Amino acid sequence: MNTTHTGRVWKFGDSISTDLLVPGAYVLAKSGIDPAQAAQHCMRSNRPDWAAQVEAGDILVAGRNFGCGSSRNGSAPLLELGISVVLAESVARIHMRNAINTGLPTLVCQGISDAVEEGQELRVDLVTGTVTNLATGAELSADRWPEDSPPYAILMAGGFMPYFRRRLEEAGLL
Repeated sequence: MNTTHTGRVWKFGDSISTDLLVPGAYVLAKSGIDPAQAAQHCMRSNRPDWAAQVEAGDILVAGRNFGCGSSRNGSAPLLELGISVVLAESVARIHMRNAINTGLPTLVCQGISDAVEEGQELRVDLVTGTVTNLATGAELSADRWPEDSPPYAILMAGGFMPYFRRRLEEAGLL
């Protein structure tokens, strides 16, 4: 996985819930829905055409309590749409766990909501936690995962399943 990401910002406010990321009426009510189809409903309630506008490498910026709500994996549709990094003022604990296991870099970055406008470009270094607004030159420090930590290793492998598969291969069990 790349450790540096540059992309266009999509900005959201506080308390973006898993119901907005994975709307039950459109996704959960349809058994066997394809992940790409499910992703097209992401944020549908607050921005109906958002999913169709996201491009690979874009960065989602949010306020406080991102991913609150249920245990639905809101990272899966974001990753499917091509979001490369999520930066938020704070992240619900269960959402952070889902993000790591899915392989979507999600960092807490105090002050990010005030430091960036939608459409601007950010560069995010996952190793140092440095977030640079390329339009203004402003830099922030995001909370990063230590390079020797399990969450960092899982993210760098692309999620829990690739990480686990690699560990099994290293142990000669696959």
